[in-house]
Amino acid sequence: MVFIAIFALIAGVVCGRFVFTEEICTWLASYSDYVLYLLMFLVGISVGLNRAVFKKIREYHIKILLIPAGIVIGTILGGLVCSLLLSEKTEDSLAVVSGLGWYSLSGVLVTGMINARLGSIAFLSNLIREIMSFMIIPWVARHFNHWAAIAPAAATSEDTTLPVIMKSTSEEVTVMAVFNGVICSVLVPILTNGMYELVKTLGL
Repeated sequence: MVFIAIFALIAGVVCGRFVFTEEICTWLASYSDYVLYLLMFLVGISVGLNRAVFKKIREYHIKILLIPAGIVIGTILGGLVCSLLLSEKTEDSLAVVSGLGWYSLSGVLVTGMINARLGSIAFLSNLIREIMSFMIIPWVARHFNHWAAIAPAAATSEDTTLPVIMKSTSEEVTVMAVFNGVICSVLVPILTNGMYELVKTLGL
């Protein structure tokens, strides 16, 4: 499934660059949200068939927030390490990683806040995070546990990487992956702007 996803991405790039006209690409892109809605609908049917899932959600309560909290903390720490290794400004590095895998939004946000160079880096780094997640999630699920498999996906766990999570884990984890993706997606613009302004203000 991972190789199919990567092949589909490469095929899309080739078609968008050399095969399809700009009008066709725009038309196809306009329907991408509907494909996502269909996926979510099918996931909902699968989850709805398992009544035990909702019982588990009521049992977890506040624990649902532990996974996105861990993802945010780990991502920020990773951004700090990258800023040291790459000799980038701390605020720039944290703004880039705060995209949590949502490359389309993070690229635009960072470009507007900082510059086009950092915006391009934000776009590519978060895109690479999403692509790597397709390969990492099955491995993490096998060698660690199913809950940990949500972490690499971050904000994408509610959409693009959700099929991989479904295949590699369980329906219970899939529900948490959707919740995690929603929470992380909401946090992306807050973190991107907030971390940049906070570090810049503190002069770290």
